[in-house]
Amino acid sequence: MSSGFEVVQAIVLTHALILSTIVGMKSEVLAADRSGSSSGIASVYDQSSGASTASGEPLREDAMTAAHRTLPFGTIVRVTNRRNGQVVVVRINDRGPFVRGRVIDLSPAAGRALGLLGLVEVSLEVVSGESDPRPHAVSVATRVD
Repeated sequence: MSSGFEVVQAIVLTHALILSTIVGMKSEVLAADRSGSSSGIASVYDQSSGASTASGEPLREDAMTAAHRTLPFGTIVRVTNRRNGQVVVVRINDRGPFVRGRVIDLSPAAGRALGLLGLVEVSLEVVSGESDPRPHAVSVATRVD
């Protein structure tokens, strides 16, 4: 029997695939990888501090946060720059990136910590699941324990 988290993860993955079909994007989602790791292209937010994230938090350029299409808000992810080996740990608090081929959008502080100049190939590893006990809206459903 599936846990509530797995059910929500499957629903969110399905929603992401449907949405990506509608807008013509190729879906590259970490949730499809049962090992909790993936790789792809990372970018840095193109917004300034104060903009609102999908979780409702204000975007802070100095925070170690990131956007991912499907991981639940509060998920902690280890991001490794495959070019230079630098590692940063971020908390997912936003949705995106919505650009073909990109798997994660990093805050400017997280990008600097990785030595990111422009786009770079990274490895992602989920360190822990949702750590923020506050309920957050996910595009299709909220996590039910």
